[in-house]
Amino acid sequence: MSKNTKTYLLLCLVLVIWGIIGFKIISPLPHEPDMSPIKAPKPKMVQIATEKDTFSINADYRDPFLGTLPSTKKKVVQRKIKKEMVQKRSIVYSGLVKESGSGNILFFISIDGQQHMMSLKEEINGVTLVYGNDKQIKVRFDGQSETISLQ
Repeated sequence: MSKNTKTYLLLCLVLVIWGIIGFKIISPLPHEPDMSPIKAPKPKMVQIATEKDTFSINADYRDPFLGTLPSTKKKVVQRKIKKEMVQKRSIVYSGLVKESGSGNILFFISIDGQQHMMSLKEEINGVTLVYGNDKQIKVRFDGQSETISLQ
Protein backbone atom coordinates (compact mmCIF):
# COMPACT_ATOMS: atom_id res chain seq x y z
CA MET A 1 0.00 0.00 0.00
CA SER A 2 1.18 3.37 -0.77
CA LYS A 3 1.59 6.18 1.66
CA ASN A 4 -1.42 8.16 0.31
CA THR A 5 -3.74 5.19 0.58
CA LYS A 6 -2.87 4.64 4.23
CA THR A 7 -3.52 8.34 4.95
CA TYR A 8 -6.92 8.22 3.27
CA LEU A 9 -7.91 5.04 5.10
CA LEU A 10 -6.89 6.48 8.45
CA LEU A 11 -8.76 9.71 7.67
CA CYS A 12 -11.93 7.73 6.88
CA LEU A 13 -11.52 5.70 10.06
CA VAL A 14 -11.15 8.87 12.18
CA LEU A 15 -14.25 10.40 10.57
CA VAL A 16 -16.29 7.25 11.25
CA ILE A 17 -15.17 7.17 14.90
CA TRP A 18 -15.99 10.86 15.40
CA GLY A 19 -19.35 10.36 13.68
CA ILE A 20 -20.24 7.53 16.09
CA ILE A 21 -19.22 9.66 19.09
CA GLY A 22 -21.27 12.62 17.80
CA PHE A 23 -24.30 10.39 17.13
CA LYS A 24 -24.19 9.00 20.68
CA ILE A 25 -24.07 12.56 22.11
CA ILE A 26 -26.86 14.03 19.93
CA SER A 27 -29.28 11.05 19.91
CA PRO A 28 -30.50 11.38 23.53
CA LEU A 29 -31.42 15.05 22.95
CA PRO A 30 -35.13 15.65 22.17
CA HIS A 31 -35.80 16.35 18.50
CA GLU A 32 -39.45 17.48 18.73
CA PRO A 33 -40.42 20.87 20.17
CA ASP A 34 -41.34 20.90 23.83
CA MET A 35 -45.11 20.61 24.24
CA SER A 36 -45.19 21.47 27.92
CA PRO A 37 -48.37 23.09 29.27
CA ILE A 38 -48.60 26.88 29.07
CA LYS A 39 -47.73 28.53 32.31
CA ALA A 40 -50.37 30.76 33.84
CA PRO A 41 -49.35 34.42 34.03
CA LYS A 42 -48.20 35.63 37.38
CA PRO A 43 -50.63 37.89 39.21
CA LYS A 44 -49.67 41.53 38.95
CA MET A 45 -48.42 43.24 42.03
CA VAL A 46 -50.67 46.10 43.07
CA GLN A 47 -48.59 49.11 43.95
CA ILE A 48 -49.74 51.01 46.96
CA ALA A 49 -49.68 54.75 46.41
CA THR A 50 -47.48 56.38 48.98
CA GLU A 51 -47.33 60.08 49.61
CA LYS A 52 -44.01 61.73 49.10
CA ASP A 53 -42.40 63.08 52.19
CA THR A 54 -42.19 66.82 51.70
CA PHE A 55 -40.27 69.28 53.77
CA SER A 56 -39.10 72.85 53.63
CA ILE A 57 -35.95 74.44 54.90
CA ASN A 58 -36.30 77.46 57.12
CA ALA A 59 -33.01 79.30 56.55
CA ASP A 60 -33.43 82.17 59.00
CA TYR A 61 -30.15 81.63 60.81
CA ARG A 62 -27.26 84.07 61.15
CA ASP A 63 -25.03 84.56 58.09
CA PRO A 64 -21.64 83.02 59.06
CA PHE A 65 -19.66 85.44 56.89
CA LEU A 66 -21.44 88.71 57.54
CA GLY A 67 -22.60 87.96 61.07
CA THR A 68 -26.07 89.38 60.46
CA LEU A 69 -29.55 87.94 60.45
CA PRO A 70 -31.44 88.03 57.17
CA SER A 71 -33.98 90.83 56.95
CA THR A 72 -37.58 89.83 56.54
CA LYS A 73 -39.46 91.50 53.74
CA LYS A 74 -42.79 92.92 54.74
CA LYS A 75 -45.60 92.44 52.30
CA VAL A 76 -47.27 95.68 51.37
CA VAL A 77 -51.00 95.30 51.24
CA GLN A 78 -52.49 97.43 48.51
CA ARG A 79 -55.91 98.66 49.27
CA LYS A 80 -58.37 98.21 46.50
CA ILE A 81 -60.01 101.40 45.40
CA LYS A 82 -63.70 100.97 44.94
CA LYS A 83 -64.81 102.54 41.72
CA GLU A 84 -68.13 104.21 41.78
CA MET A 85 -70.51 102.56 39.44
CA VAL A 86 -71.45 105.16 36.86
CA GLN A 87 -74.84 104.68 35.39
CA LYS A 88 -74.45 104.19 31.66
CA ARG A 89 -76.29 106.69 29.55
CA SER A 90 -78.53 105.72 26.70
CA ILE A 91 -76.96 107.32 23.61
CA VAL A 92 -78.21 106.53 20.09
CA TYR A 93 -76.69 107.90 16.85
CA SER A 94 -79.44 108.55 14.29
CA GLY A 95 -77.57 110.21 11.42
CA LEU A 96 -76.02 113.47 10.17
CA VAL A 97 -76.76 116.49 7.98
CA LYS A 98 -74.16 118.55 6.10
CA GLU A 99 -74.85 122.23 5.56
CA SER A 100 -74.02 123.08 1.97
CA GLY A 101 -72.95 126.70 2.46
CA SER A 102 -70.81 126.63 5.60
CA GLY A 103 -69.68 122.98 5.50
CA ASN A 104 -70.90 122.45 9.09
CA ILE A 105 -71.97 118.93 9.99
CA LEU A 106 -74.86 118.38 12.41
CA PHE A 107 -75.26 114.99 14.09
CA PHE A 108 -78.62 113.69 15.34
CA ILE A 109 -78.03 112.08 18.73
CA SER A 110 -80.58 110.82 21.26
CA ILE A 111 -79.33 111.18 24.86
CA ASP A 112 -81.48 109.49 27.50
CA GLY A 113 -84.48 109.53 25.15
CA GLN A 114 -84.17 113.22 24.14
CA GLN A 115 -83.05 113.97 20.60
CA HIS A 116 -80.40 116.67 20.07
CA MET A 117 -78.56 118.16 17.11
CA MET A 118 -74.83 118.43 17.93
CA SER A 119 -71.76 119.62 16.08
CA LEU A 120 -68.19 118.47 16.79
CA LYS A 121 -66.78 119.36 20.26
CA GLU A 122 -70.19 120.47 21.49
CA GLU A 123 -71.36 119.40 24.96
CA ILE A 124 -74.95 118.69 25.96
CA ASN A 125 -75.95 117.16 29.34
CA GLY A 126 -72.31 116.24 30.08
CA VAL A 127 -71.91 114.39 26.75
CA THR A 128 -69.23 115.77 24.40
CA LEU A 129 -69.12 114.83 20.71
CA VAL A 130 -65.43 114.12 19.96
CA TYR A 131 -65.48 112.66 16.43
CA GLY A 132 -68.07 111.65 13.88
CA ASN A 133 -68.63 110.42 10.34
CA ASP A 134 -71.57 108.95 8.45
CA LYS A 135 -71.13 105.48 10.04
CA GLN A 136 -70.21 106.15 13.69
CA ILE A 137 -69.54 108.79 16.33
CA LYS A 138 -67.23 108.99 19.31
CA VAL A 139 -68.57 110.63 22.47
CA ARG A 140 -67.04 111.31 25.88
CA PHE A 141 -69.04 111.41 29.10
CA ASP A 142 -68.08 111.02 32.76
CA GLY A 143 -64.41 110.65 31.73
CA GLN A 144 -65.11 107.66 29.46
CA SER A 145 -65.02 107.49 25.66
CA GLU A 146 -67.44 105.37 23.71
CA THR A 147 -67.86 104.70 19.99
CA ILE A 148 -71.46 104.42 18.83
CA SER A 149 -72.50 103.06 15.42
CA LEU A 150 -75.33 104.40 13.25
CA GLN A 151 -78.71 102.80 13.93
